[in-house]
Amino acid sequence: MKGHSCFIFLFCGIFLPRIFGFPQTNTSIDCDSLLPNYEAEPQTSTPPYVIAVSFDNFEPGNEIQVTLEALKEASFKGFHLQAREVEGDVPVGTFKITDPNTKGLDCHNLTNSAVSHANSDLKQKITTTWIAPHDTRELQFIATVVQDLEKFWVGVQSKTVTPTLSKSVNGTGKSKRKVWYKYIC
Repeated sequence: MKGHSCFIFLFCGIFLPRIFGFPQTNTSIDCDSLLPNYEAEPQTSTPPYVIAVSFDNFEPGNEIQVTLEALKEASFKGFHLQAREVEGDVPVGTFKITDPNTKGLDCHNLTNSAVSHANSDLKQKITTTWIAPHDTRELQFIATVVQDLEKFWVGVQSKTVTPTLSKSVNGTGKSKRKVWYKYIC
């Protein structure tokens, strides 16, 4: 009887997560490729998800609300979201975790440089806050969204978000170059 109990425990631990949906543990999405760590091919159809941002422009230290949302009747169980410079391949900035369905991830040894699912519950929408770093160019938020073990989309993108340059270099609002030019003439 003892051997039978061990078999049931082993069966439940290994096979039930795959039978009932997205596994609870040991499922991660690679920080670089944005591919899940299990064997399946990403969908090539238009994703039923959008990434919306609260601002089109940012300055260092600004906070931008980022929302990943399912369209129509779709939902998702897992996701991995980053901000990347356009044509870039590493995450920039940090996320402030504000949604209980999310958790921060450390990619490239940067704390909370990505955000992911905290559970495999069905989700229609998650919202998080991204904090802009210094010296960042135009960027997009990019995600992998997992509907279930067989269906996931890689490279879901937001619109491009642009850094703004402060017009004031010194306290007067004039650039230092103009002030220097004034004294020479």
